[in-house]
Amino acid sequence: MNCEEKYDVSGMSCAACSARVDKAVRKLNGVKEVNVNLLTNSMVVEYDSSLLTRKEIEQSVKDAGYQVSYHKEKVTTSEDLEDKNTPRLVKRLIISVIILIPLFYLAMGFMLDWPLGYLNDNLLLLSIIELILSLSIIVINNRFFISGTKAIIHRSPNMDTLVMLGSGTAFIYSTVLTIILIIKVINGEGYDSLHMIVMNLSFETAGMVPTLITIGKTLESYAKGKTTKSIKSLLDLSPKTAIIIKDEKEVEISINEVQIGDIFIIKPGQSVPVDGVVISGSSSIDESMLTGESIPIEKEIGATVKSATINQNGVLICRATRVGENTTINQIIKLVEKASNSKARISQIADKVSGIFVPIVICISILVFAGWMIFGKAFIESHNDINSTLLSYSIERAIAVLVISCPCALGLATPVAIMVGSGKGAKAGVLYKNASVIEETGKIDYVVFDKTGTITNGTPVVTDIDSNIDKNLFLSLVCSLEKASNHPLAKAIVGEGNKENTTLFSVDSFASISGKGIEGIINKEKLLIGNMLFMSENKIDVSSKLDLFNKLSLEGKTVLFVAKEGTFIGLIAVSDTIRNDSLEAINRIKELGITPIMLTGDNSITAQYVAKQVGITTVISNVLPEDKYDVINEIKKQGKVMMVGDGINDAIALTSADVGMAIGNGSDVAIESADIVLMKASLLDAYKAIKLSKYIYLNIKENLFWAFVYNLIMIPIAAGVFSSLGLYKLSPWMGSAAMALSSVFVVTNALRINLYNPLKSKLFKRNRQMNIKLKKNEEEKMEKVIKIDGMMCMHCVSHVKEALEKLDDVIKADVSLEAGIATLSIKKDIPDEVLEKAIKDAGYEMIK
Repeated sequence: MNCEEKYDVSGMSCAACSARVDKAVRKLNGVKEVNVNLLTNSMVVEYDSSLLTRKEIEQSVKDAGYQVSYHKEKVTTSEDLEDKNTPRLVKRLIISVIILIPLFYLAMGFMLDWPLGYLNDNLLLLSIIELILSLSIIVINNRFFISGTKAIIHRSPNMDTLVMLGSGTAFIYSTVLTIILIIKVINGEGYDSLHMIVMNLSFETAGMVPTLITIGKTLESYAKGKTTKSIKSLLDLSPKTAIIIKDEKEVEISINEVQIGDIFIIKPGQSVPVDGVVISGSSSIDESMLTGESIPIEKEIGATVKSATINQNGVLICRATRVGENTTINQIIKLVEKASNSKARISQIADKVSGIFVPIVICISILVFAGWMIFGKAFIESHNDINSTLLSYSIERAIAVLVISCPCALGLATPVAIMVGSGKGAKAGVLYKNASVIEETGKIDYVVFDKTGTITNGTPVVTDIDSNIDKNLFLSLVCSLEKASNHPLAKAIVGEGNKENTTLFSVDSFASISGKGIEGIINKEKLLIGNMLFMSENKIDVSSKLDLFNKLSLEGKTVLFVAKEGTFIGLIAVSDTIRNDSLEAINRIKELGITPIMLTGDNSITAQYVAKQVGITTVISNVLPEDKYDVINEIKKQGKVMMVGDGINDAIALTSADVGMAIGNGSDVAIESADIVLMKASLLDAYKAIKLSKYIYLNIKENLFWAFVYNLIMIPIAAGVFSSLGLYKLSPWMGSAAMALSSVFVVTNALRINLYNPLKSKLFKRNRQMNIKLKKNEEEKMEKVIKIDGMMCMHCVSHVKEALEKLDDVIKADVSLEAGIATLSIKKDIPDEVLEKAIKDAGYEMIK
């Protein structure tokens, strides 16, 4: 049985540690996947629970030299994300710097003839004071030495090992010289002999290395703390208490005590405590913190409210539907944490290098020491400004190699960018399921869009009204009669009337004529609403509007004629409308060099019309949901594919694509079939998700480039490879400063993602032509489209479809009730008379 669990791991200090933990767990029988995150000090393990136990996993981590505990799921709070490490590091750093200042002054002052007073002549006392000061700094920063020693014992050297070896070697070497100094003083040797020994002391290096590394760790920790800024800002908006109605009284309780079904009140200016549904009142709610939508959303009875959003005005009484960790805000946090704890494929190279990095650096350090001792004598003698013996200079170069190497930068390069990027996405209403999705999204070649509910709004609305009488009166008459009907088109018309605050009349003798229309008496006058056949049977002349009727029909709209007392008074058209931002989003996607494709089950006329409006040239229509899988796989042969759908009807296509993106309103955050979830129904957010992914991926590559190049350049410099160019004076403390700043650079670079605006920033545009070559059917087919009048429900659609598919040479008939169109796939042309007869026999009329 597959099981996925999260563990908290402590004691990791660099990429070598995370690589060690990963290796230790991965070798266990039954482990399928391991993701160790240095940034969050956590590990996610997917394993077969029939072959492996939690205790065995924990033991493997302990055997590797680290502490581990099972992560118990709980509701994340702002306190959980509080940066507790930075204040501790700051205190340690302040004390270290206070001690380091006199240590540095004494050590450098002696070499540069700064005024040291009595100590200028008492070299033994000077050396002992330096020893005490450097030892104090080592004790204060003992974590490096304890951790580094443990790592060696467990045969998993890490960054702390490098610091321990560098600082420890300098301290031990200087301590040995101090002992020699004591012996010389006892023996009464002269000043010149003592002077040379003091010149070779490295106590300042022993104290400065851990201090400078602590500076880097402090800055790194502070920067890490800012990576959760987006999530913390969301959590800070979520209230700690809720006001519920209990025994007809308002009672304030903790947010954790709210139960499903509880009735709670949201007053103006308050945050919504949990997810719920409005049962009384009306107001507008600011949902920008969840969806990025700046315009407040109107809420009335039946509308949903989400935790952490802010009530603008009016009092809302709601029933709790999702509480605790199941609220929208906590589902978002879970997805961000899941993405942060996963790994992108690009990090695999860094992981492999990290696993062997520290041992290689230690070996290089030993070789550097040996190389200088064997071949460096002539160099030392030719450079009078090197106030060191061959031994001390060789040790100095070896220490420099140890402390300038930076495995942390390698380990942080990917996870810090993923965490900041996923947090940035969550703030904008874009939720990535894992790190590999971010990487794949940045490489997309084709974006395949579903039509209904993705490019369009997914609900029919009134698009056109053309009347021969006053428009308000016309709409009042139509809405009054349609209100008595339960047809989907009637809902759209009544909805239009509600928007216009139309006056409704009472209706008598209402009747629905199947496949034709409806009729009723209003103010003692008979009103008819229906299709052309209905008008024809009632001898209503609509010839004046035939051109308009044909135009609207070819746009995929359903047209209803209206007559009063035997006289035609106007028509009304209903259709699914294109989202306001679809055209802009698709144009922006094309600017990235990505090819947009429409994939829909709708008929070709409606699909082509919608595609033309939004600038899509490749359209695949009349495709059943189960056939979308084959189409997506065919496109994948040409490049990487993203499928964008509503996450419900497009599940097959979403899972078959390289990246599946569900566009919706965030009512169900964790749509299982999608890799990316958009919290609001905006196609422009699909573009933002692609652009943000590209930027995150670019940021990861920048971090990895810096981490590799830094080490490739700085290690040879520290070793003295470029001594002939004047770089022989690089002191170990300079190397430790460079090491500290390297990690800070990586984290700071990742934090730039928070400043990124996908709608303003531009990325490199790929100028290449993409061609889609879909697999053709074995038998070449023709297509014929006919306009049919008289269909009023899905029963009518079935009738027409059955009648047409009985004809010879008809392979398939796709019938659209909304458009009043039948699209035929045929082997050869069929005379119009044959088609007209088949439709007429079924009880309908072929118009065109």
